[in-house]
Amino acid sequence: MTTPRPATSLSADEARRIALRAQGLLGIPNRRAGVRGILRHLGAVQLDTISVLARSHELVPYARLGPVGRTTVEDAYWKDTHAFEYWSHAACILPIEEWPHFAFRRRAYRNRPHWHHDLPDGTYDQVIKQLREEGPLTATELGGAKKTSEWWDWSGTKVAAERALMYGEVVCVERRGWKRVYDLAERAVPSDLLHDGLDDRECLRRLVRLAGEALGVGTRADIADYHRLKGDQVDAVIADSGLVPVTVEGWGKQAWADPAALETPPRGRHRTTLLSPFDSLIWERARTERIFGFTHRLEAYVPKQKRVHGYFAMPVLAGGRLVGRVDPAREGHTLVAKQITLDGPKAVPSVAQALLEAASWVNCTNVRVERVDAPDLRAPLVAELTRALT
Repeated sequence: MTTPRPATSLSADEARRIALRAQGLLGIPNRRAGVRGILRHLGAVQLDTISVLARSHELVPYARLGPVGRTTVEDAYWKDTHAFEYWSHAACILPIEEWPHFAFRRRAYRNRPHWHHDLPDGTYDQVIKQLREEGPLTATELGGAKKTSEWWDWSGTKVAAERALMYGEVVCVERRGWKRVYDLAERAVPSDLLHDGLDDRECLRRLVRLAGEALGVGTRADIADYHRLKGDQVDAVIADSGLVPVTVEGWGKQAWADPAALETPPRGRHRTTLLSPFDSLIWERARTERIFGFTHRLEAYVPKQKRVHGYFAMPVLAGGRLVGRVDPAREGHTLVAKQITLDGPKAVPSVAQALLEAASWVNCTNVRVERVDAPDLRAPLVAELTRALT
């Protein structure tokens, strides 16, 4: 691939602001479009099992819109077939209109030479038959999700349902008590979208363009990571994706930008908020370090004694910067800040503001601070919270 000569050079600060605006965290959000608008703007919202304040797919629209009702969030995703769940950056909620553009991945799954789980004869057809007659259903309702209590030890029914999901014959139409609810794609996906007619190149070109728009500006690796494409897949289509080559001060690598993001300087109000570790603004560690100078690592799966910032440390965004971390918990109507890291005294008001808004959102009437990594900042932070709560 021959890369065109970049016509635009961006400072590191310009690139950071473009990224924030592209992610819906700089400027006035489109409240009329609401949660569905956020989903379409981002192109993918990651799901995860961990729930501390709320699950990650709830935290993402909250970070951009503020305290939107949690039932409103779920309804926006799942009612009236506005979204589907599939493998993108990870397990993600995706806008339903992107169904045709994941045909390349469905084909790849169908062509896999082997699977890690054996499937008894007839099980797959039985699952499809049962969904046709009784669906939508969870794996438990289909006959059981597990063979044993071990989390990875799926039953044949669960294996069949997941395989049908990857093939595109079945769709996850909602999460019920965190269980996937499966239905036939022919029932769940609008008929004009229910096809695999696009070739791989057209699918990849669309997803590369979507990633570039959602990122604003990114390297080849950034763009590939957004929907977990391979580098050579990006290389094959990026030149005709509509993205334009740019150079960014200090990045040291070729970057690509959404041309619309370059047309007007990014200005407007910055959100002050807690971010899910799985938020698409920060889900790629190398990009987060490059843009914000902030080393971000999820420590939920790190042994407790080796954690530095806490089980589910949530970065604090304020003024377009990442100014600290909060490891939260809930005890009744109290939001507990188990551990707080602050980027100096100037971060205190912003972290207090983020804690207070998050507490209100999850119906907590009090905030308790347990540990602040810089002990001298504990008293001013507690004072700031106390003033607001009294």
